[in-house]
Amino acid sequence: MFSMRAGRHLRKHCSRRGFATTSALGADFTHVVIGAGAVGLAIARKLAERDGTSTLLIEKHGSAGMETSSRNSEVIHAGLYYGHESLKTKLCLQGKHMMYDLCRRENIRHRNTKKWIVAQDDQQWEELVKVHKFARSIDVPTRFLPLQEAHDKEPDVRAQAGVLESESTGIVDSHGLMSWLEGKFQSLGGETAFNTAVTGIEALPSGGFTIHTASDDGNSEPVTTETLINSGGLFAIPISNMILPESRQLKPYYAKGTYFSYSASHPRPNTLVYPAPRPGHGGLGTHLTLDLSNPPRVRFGPDVEWVDDPNDYKPNHSRLAAALDEIETYLPTLQRDAVEVDYCGIRPKLGKLGAVASGKGFQDFIIRKEDGFDTFVNLLGIESPGLTSSLAIGEYVDGLLYR
Repeated sequence: MFSMRAGRHLRKHCSRRGFATTSALGADFTHVVIGAGAVGLAIARKLAERDGTSTLLIEKHGSAGMETSSRNSEVIHAGLYYGHESLKTKLCLQGKHMMYDLCRRENIRHRNTKKWIVAQDDQQWEELVKVHKFARSIDVPTRFLPLQEAHDKEPDVRAQAGVLESESTGIVDSHGLMSWLEGKFQSLGGETAFNTAVTGIEALPSGGFTIHTASDDGNSEPVTTETLINSGGLFAIPISNMILPESRQLKPYYAKGTYFSYSASHPRPNTLVYPAPRPGHGGLGTHLTLDLSNPPRVRFGPDVEWVDDPNDYKPNHSRLAAALDEIETYLPTLQRDAVEVDYCGIRPKLGKLGAVASGKGFQDFIIRKEDGFDTFVNLLGIESPGLTSSLAIGEYVDGLLYR
């Protein structure tokens, strides 16, 4: 069932490895990471750097990054929305710098596009002022553009009340990033188990865990580990609920977002454009992003649609009309008939909570050791800015286990 070099003799093969000194001596692996999205790959790669350890990465799909990590806007976020004390702010700021450094060093495609947040009325302007004040307090560069300067740069973008420019926002080739992380993980001796679903987890009395799995070919095989990292993304809460007592179990929520393609040659702004944030809203509005082609293609999204099924990637064409109306608030010369429903992504949520800290019900990342399970690190609600934060999350999890 296990892919790559392990084959059917994985456990025998791994028994020859050296292990870190923990209570679960004799386990098949030092670390098992569940979920091979960008965050899981970053964690696995970081842990695999430790001498004398072994790391297994389990993924139910046939390749890495098949869910949230590849169905998003590929934006390198600046860290503008998440409040002073949140993990999202801390890890986004650290991760942004790590992301740009890695992409430059390893020639991973990316571009510092900058981003405009636009306001159309006084209420939206007040939200921009809040974002700017917060950005200054955490040393993130933003500036208000004079309206004439904004018009000269992007004449097709409407911003009747103001424009706030984020100078450190960009885009990244998420597939290129994940390919590099996977290759680096394997070069460090890490093992991958694709097409492998986790069906059950048992905590061992002496410490560590037994993980029960099933593969696409019908085979099943348990594997033991000294430490377990749950980076299951959309399925992180069900995995967590396999371990935690009923009183600590959570209900998963899923925010489906539809993305829209644009086939017309005009208008085509050269920067990312976001509407002013709406406190309490589950996303950042149906914004305009670019890809890394030359010239860059324009796309819009995502919107927010609450769904019950984390596998529901079927585009909902009924979302198009509302999206067009929202896009036209900042791009009034939009050719409506050139916009088409393209694809969907789903974000893991802990409730129908807000995406920005300025409103009630803000949802932060949960990344923690769980009480009573000292070698279990749980990652829940890892949505945006998860891609931007991924490298920093790898460092953070390593720190939870080893510092």
